[in-house]
Amino acid sequence: MISRMPIPAGTHAFGPENSTLAVRTGRSGAAAMAGHDLLIDVTSWHATLEVGEGQTSVTFDADASSLRVREGTGGMQALGDDDKASIEQTIGEEVLQRQGIAFRSTAVQPAADGSKISVHGELTLAGNSGPIAFELTVGADGKLTASTMLKQTDWGIKPYSTLFGALKVADEVEVVLDAALRQAV
Repeated sequence: MISRMPIPAGTHAFGPENSTLAVRTGRSGAAAMAGHDLLIDVTSWHATLEVGEGQTSVTFDADASSLRVREGTGGMQALGDDDKASIEQTIGEEVLQRQGIAFRSTAVQPAADGSKISVHGELTLAGNSGPIAFELTVGADGKLTASTMLKQTDWGIKPYSTLFGALKVADEVEVVLDAALRQAV
């Protein structure tokens, strides 16, 4: 018996207009209580899911300077607009060095029941490339969700720190996708 993905054949486009892509950070170090766990939206990105006869692929590109702090939780005081702007500038200039973010799949395998899609590929982040794997969960309504942990140091990124290293962004960050299918025109 041949199972089919519940996603129709064709090219499906994703971006901020029909999906959300966010990064969640944590904090570590002796002064971790002073910092914030951040929820950061990627505001300029484009992804495609191409579903064809026996072949499926995923591509993704994002502007590294488009990360915007949605919220900061914890910390000694609330994040103000100036704090958010400073964090965004630091992410773009120092952490990601204004280099594009890209992903190209090398293998895409749907589960037999069509509920998940296993994706393997090459991620380029801060000018460094490496393999990554994650699963897309396919909802009955065609919604796609995914969550994966990235270790910044695996891509040559030194996690941001301040207060002489007493407050650091945790090395692992979570990338979360919530997407709605949209056929590309």
